[in-house]
Amino acid sequence: MAKLPIVARSAIRKPNETMRLLVVTIVGVVFGFFIGISFPTISITKLHFPSGMVDYVDDKNSGLSAQALLNHAWTAARNARGNGSEPSLNTTMKIYVPTNPKGAESLAPGIVVPESDFHQHRLWGNPDEDLPFKPKYLVTFTVGISQKDNINRAVKKFSENFAILLFHYDGRVSEWDEFEWSKRAIHISVRRQAKWYIKLVKKYQLEISQPGLEPDKGLTWQMTKRRGDRQVHKYTEEREGWCSDPRVPPCAAFVEIMAPVFSRDAWRCVWHMIQNDLVHGWGLDFALRKCVEPAHEKIGVVDSQWIVHQVVPSLGNQGQAEQGKAPWEGVRERCRKEWGIFQTRIAEADKAYYEMMGVTPPNVTFVS
Repeated sequence: MAKLPIVARSAIRKPNETMRLLVVTIVGVVFGFFIGISFPTISITKLHFPSGMVDYVDDKNSGLSAQALLNHAWTAARNARGNGSEPSLNTTMKIYVPTNPKGAESLAPGIVVPESDFHQHRLWGNPDEDLPFKPKYLVTFTVGISQKDNINRAVKKFSENFAILLFHYDGRVSEWDEFEWSKRAIHISVRRQAKWYIKLVKKYQLEISQPGLEPDKGLTWQMTKRRGDRQVHKYTEEREGWCSDPRVPPCAAFVEIMAPVFSRDAWRCVWHMIQNDLVHGWGLDFALRKCVEPAHEKIGVVDSQWIVHQVVPSLGNQGQAEQGKAPWEGVRERCRKEWGIFQTRIAEADKAYYEMMGVTPPNVTFVS
């Protein structure tokens, strides 16, 4: 008697199995539908990328990837619309760019300067006219003063296309000024550093601080004035109309670029805001608050450790008399000009970031 062929179980289904499969399929489709509509939809048209920003992120030397920034913007928009509404100011006003250099994530990409050019800029005139010629190459020497004559002979073998960098291990730098090339060279000398008032900085959780200034002379801002009745202060009152909000500079979240002390994380951020061609740093102190949060609590003045402003001009005589103006007048004019340039750069960088995120930039008022 011939044997019947063996048929796989899956080839013959009972009626109840077919019905069970149909029910499971329908339930799965319905369940998937409800899960799908529970997630917010994202419209890519809400992410605006100005042409200038696209050019910036596509620059192969910028260190930023256009796709990385797009992914970040997409994620931010999705998170902001988690409740099904348009992005709000509270969720999108905070700048965060993970593709920025470490420590500078809270800065708009357009203001970040990731490298120092080490070029010598003037203290007067227009910053874009400082360097008529930029060396293409760099030669370095580790030197002591006893090697002065040998190094002089070696340096003379290099053309102007080489920038000269000297690392001084003995701390004796000024004695090299007898050589004309030394005045154009970059000198790096490592000296002992002092740590002071750090306990108070840690106690009050200050990320950026400065010692108070003795109030008898040399004061520009009330914030830096020493208070005799406390250890630290973070707020002050300024001239009428100078502070649009009591929590913003110069009434709070502010110290002067004179003797600042930074935490490691804060310095990483601030360092990337320093512009190579703006040598005086005017305006940077008003932007320090971009590097810590909340800035009005993390920036302050240490009163119990103070210093005296000697009011000794040190840069005026390094200017150059031009168009009937004294050297110090050119330096002061350059300071004011740099302040305006820095304000413009940081405002445009922030504006580009907010436009990229599809958010109307906030109004910012600067003291001029």
